[in-house]
Amino acid sequence: MNSLRGITSEDLYQITWVNDPTPSPGGELLIYVSRKTNDNRDGYSSHLRLLHLKSQKDRIFTSGDKDHSPSWSPDGSQLTFLREHEGKTQVWIIAADGGEARQVSQLKHGASSLIWSPDGQALLVKSSVDMHSEAEEESNSDNKLPQELVVDRIRMKSDGGGLWNGRRTHLFRISVDGGEATPVTSGHFDVGDYAWSPDGTSIAWIAQLPVAGEEHNDDVLTNHVYRAKPDGSDIQQLTPEGFTFSRLAYAPDGQSLALLASDRSYGNATLVKLYTLPISGGQPMCLTRDWDVQMNHSIVGDMRAHLTTTGPLFTRDGSSILCLATVHGSVRIARVALDGSQAEYVLPAEKEFYQFAELENGDIVAAAADTQNPGDLFWYPKPDDHGAESIQLTRSNPQLQEEIRLSVPETFWFDTSDGLQLQGWIMKPNGMVDGVKIPTILEIHGGPHMMYGFTFMHEFQMLAAQGYAVVYTNPRGGLGYGQQFVNACRGDYGGGDYRDLMETVDYALSTYEFIDETRLGVTGGSYGGFMTNWIVGHTDRFKAAVTQRSISNWLSFYGVSDIGYFFTEDQIGGNAWEDTELLWKHSPLAYAQNVKTPLLILHGEQDLRCPIEQAEQLYIALKRRRQTTRLVRFPGANHELSRGGHPHLRVRRLEHIAGWFNEHL
Repeated sequence: MNSLRGITSEDLYQITWVNDPTPSPGGELLIYVSRKTNDNRDGYSSHLRLLHLKSQKDRIFTSGDKDHSPSWSPDGSQLTFLREHEGKTQVWIIAADGGEARQVSQLKHGASSLIWSPDGQALLVKSSVDMHSEAEEESNSDNKLPQELVVDRIRMKSDGGGLWNGRRTHLFRISVDGGEATPVTSGHFDVGDYAWSPDGTSIAWIAQLPVAGEEHNDDVLTNHVYRAKPDGSDIQQLTPEGFTFSRLAYAPDGQSLALLASDRSYGNATLVKLYTLPISGGQPMCLTRDWDVQMNHSIVGDMRAHLTTTGPLFTRDGSSILCLATVHGSVRIARVALDGSQAEYVLPAEKEFYQFAELENGDIVAAAADTQNPGDLFWYPKPDDHGAESIQLTRSNPQLQEEIRLSVPETFWFDTSDGLQLQGWIMKPNGMVDGVKIPTILEIHGGPHMMYGFTFMHEFQMLAAQGYAVVYTNPRGGLGYGQQFVNACRGDYGGGDYRDLMETVDYALSTYEFIDETRLGVTGGSYGGFMTNWIVGHTDRFKAAVTQRSISNWLSFYGVSDIGYFFTEDQIGGNAWEDTELLWKHSPLAYAQNVKTPLLILHGEQDLRCPIEQAEQLYIALKRRRQTTRLVRFPGANHELSRGGHPHLRVRRLEHIAGWFNEHL
């Protein structure tokens, strides 16, 4: 045990991530994706692996450098997957017994996802489409002079996507033998989730069609479910107004849909619920109306970015629906009866389940992480088989158990001064000595409508390895604790949420005698960065702070963030020209004259969610006042730097955080 070492920032290069567990139709084989930093440490590589469930023999199945998103043909004889090759991601197909893969699609802008037709003869593929005319496109490509960008929509950019490129996301039908891709949807809208009916006679998809006479519908935050024939004809709108739908799935008999949706009764803080809807349309029936739970994956971590988590899944017998649920620091798998009469958790707590599939016998294969493991695949007996034990199918990161000593978080609960119950965690540092006081860092999650919990956090483990205790909690506004809790910070940023964090520190100090009250640090990203900025402008109890991808000024955020115009109105309660005083009151920049805490500011230069001008404003204000501060800019990095950015910059970010705390604590 004493030979184990602490984790370092560069251990990121050795971590393997597994996802997309996809069982074959017969249930004997499992294909999945293995992903890690590439040999040059300038990106990520991924390939498919094939696992025999009974023997648990596991082998490499594809040899591409960026293979992902596997899908079995209905008869199990073939596999499709997406492969990035020569700068484009296309659909490839390979025999189930291996061999050479062949490219199926030739889409101009590549493919982002696909599903098989029930008869196994065609694929429904999502891709981007240029909305300007071919003549305009040819003119622009032939003209070597710089071209101006004409903008006529409010959603003119997106974090990770950059400025809108004039494309929309649509569905295409492609024969498995290859050939021309046939458009299924078209128009000035983007297709979200989609599904093929079990009998192959219809498809359903989620979209936000513009209102009549308008090219864009960017001010509308709701959407609809549509149904059409597989060629895209006979389109029917199935849903009423007032919902934001995110995921859908057909029932085994094809007569209804399962839907994840928000009715927006609490704006952006509304819990996602599970609904069903007849294929004839009408009013969706909420199956979890009386269950005060977020039916979605909403945990914060630094291991995954933009991973498509499993949506609602009908059990094979059609009697119930399986769905992820965010609750009390865990992401669990829940089973909900079709009439809504019963909802229960079927797999263990204190884990982050992020993907799963049901085998033919009712067993569940799932991808799950916990505080000691970034993620592996597990085989769980069917929920009603209480006597059987689970099996761990993969051990993707043996070095974390064999070489590295990880801190095991201890969870705690306490009552706030105004009667809320808060859940938190503390990670003790490696090599603690009784009686010795320990510097301690408060970590604050983003969102704010997200949740810390029982998942692997490289950043926290690295700080613990360097001798810090790490405290983290879910203040009001976080998911996992009911609708009223998640709504409690709207219109009150810097109020009750700030008190929750300060009372968390008070509770930790009164409970854990080893915490050194004179050496406290604080850090967080996004909303957590906002709150870090707010904290140093309202108290001097922290001796060092690191703010990451933060918000400092709601007045400018309103117009520069890709979500600023609706997020500010929903969360703060106004706009920049009518509610100037309100937005400034909730802006950390307004309190810059109070800041005495040494503040490190970390920001990605291509962050369009919280653009870097937010960091620059705060940095200039503090520098002008000769306060101790430093700005670190990460080139090419967007809002997802900490969990999916350039590997080298992810490592450098961790080193800057540790370096600042080492210097000042």
